[in-house]
Amino acid sequence: MSIKPPEEMLSSAVPAGEKGGPVSETPRRGPGGGSAVRSTPADHLVSLVAPTSFEAEQYRILRHAIERRHTDGVATTTAVTSPSGGEGKTTTAINLAGALAQAADQRVLLVDADLRRPGVAAQLRIASTAPGLAEAVADGARPLDELCQQVAGFNLWVLPAGHAVMAPYEILRSPRVAELLAEAHSLYDYVIIDTPPVIPCPDYRLLEPFIDGVMLVVAADKTAREMMDTALDLLDKPKTLGVIFNGETPQADRSSYYYSAARPEPSRWSWFKRK
Repeated sequence: MSIKPPEEMLSSAVPAGEKGGPVSETPRRGPGGGSAVRSTPADHLVSLVAPTSFEAEQYRILRHAIERRHTDGVATTTAVTSPSGGEGKTTTAINLAGALAQAADQRVLLVDADLRRPGVAAQLRIASTAPGLAEAVADGARPLDELCQQVAGFNLWVLPAGHAVMAPYEILRSPRVAELLAEAHSLYDYVIIDTPPVIPCPDYRLLEPFIDGVMLVVAADKTAREMMDTALDLLDKPKTLGVIFNGETPQADRSSYYYSAARPEPSRWSWFKRK
């Protein structure tokens, strides 16, 4: 795979169902020392079920980008969002967290902050009724590590969204959210946050002050260019790490997966449809 300069690089994820297994290293003990949750993640979570596959290797490109910034002392808390729903942000967030969690020397926390349409627990096939972020905010005395579930075989912990709430905006605007993310920052090496889409609701903007970087996921040949531009305009530019084109059909004349640190030019990518 050839790596292009930052102004030229793009990324597109092509989920696959190839089976595999977790890394063989013994995972590090979690901050709370609790037992790991046994689950069978969905097949398209290739970083967990098929870590040696080509598709999982592509998520490691994103992992490398995050690790480089971590080495530079810049980013350890990364949000994954999208312009609207159904563009693959949750799948991308889980696979990115799974790729980071392959390392035996670092702890990774995946936070489901999409309280309107949580999807992390369902894709990982862990208990969706377990208490999570909503309960952690409501009960200020409840420690974070008590609510985080470890994915067996990996240095990956999950803070699910928790029980359904009537007013997700009010939950996310609570000062308790900042406290929880600060605690997560101190307990884990990397924190990946699956946030609500950036255009239809203001929830992401409540979380942005507490993140170090954000990746925008768009659906190749589906997301309107105007929506992508609107979403990018709503993001804090210095924190925007790049755009991930999800679901692009691989092409023989170039690598199928690139990471982007800049806004792409529409004329250069004929497969990206205007609508």
